[in-house]
Amino acid sequence: MLNTTLAAGVASAAFVFLKAFQQRNVAFDNYAAVMPVSFLMACTEVYVIGSVASRGWHFPLVAAIGVGAGLGCIAAMYVHHHIFISRRVNWRKYF
Repeated sequence: MLNTTLAAGVASAAFVFLKAFQQRNVAFDNYAAVMPVSFLMACTEVYVIGSVASRGWHFPLVAAIGVGAGLGCIAAMYVHHHIFISRRVNWRKYF
C-alpha cells in the first residue's frame, strides 16, 4: 500500500507540475510547448484519478497527493523561469 500511495503522490506532483507549467506557457505565449504538455497532463491526470478510484479515500493517499501537488507547483515555477524567462534579453536596458 505504501508503494501505491507514494506512486500517487509522485503522479500528483507531475500532474500539478505540468498544470502550472502549462499555465505559464499560456501566459508567456510558448505555443510549441502547449500540445506536448497537454498530452502529458492527460496521462498523469488519468493515473491520479484512477488511483483514488481504485483505492478509495484515505488520509495517507490524500496527504501524498497534496504534498506532491505543492512540490510539483513550486518545481514548475522554478523550472519554467529558468528555461524561458532567464534566457530572455532585457532590451530596455540598451535603449
